[in-house]
Amino acid sequence: MQTGMKLTIILMVIASLLPWLCSVLAKASAGFRFAKHNQDPRGFLADSTGIAARFNHAQANGYETLPVFLAAVLIAIYTFVPMAVVNLLAAGYVLFRIGYIASYAANLGMLRSVNWLLSMLCVLGLFTFAFWFGI
Repeated sequence: MQTGMKLTIILMVIASLLPWLCSVLAKASAGFRFAKHNQDPRGFLADSTGIAARFNHAQANGYETLPVFLAAVLIAIYTFVPMAVVNLLAAGYVLFRIGYIASYAANLGMLRSVNWLLSMLCVLGLFTFAFWFGI
């Protein structure tokens, strides 16, 4: 296994678990009761408000950006981008996504947008490096 690959895998797993964490936080903050609400958990969360709704929206956005992030990491590895660069940008993505979730929960719209933009710049950076190393 390439040097640094374990960190890359860990960052990919963390990124993959962040939307699930948002769903847990959304359900917990909305008063989800498994026996009562598990027949229609999406409907339950669709009717939520406040912080529960914001966690639910963060979950949805996490699932929207995750495939692009994972693809960018894999393409960067495939094109032999140095692992230090891959790990730096992947860690940036994960950290900015955590900031995105926290700012969404705190209802800080501008900070949320900045974190989203920075996380997506990390993804674009991965694709850009892959393009240059793949030529």
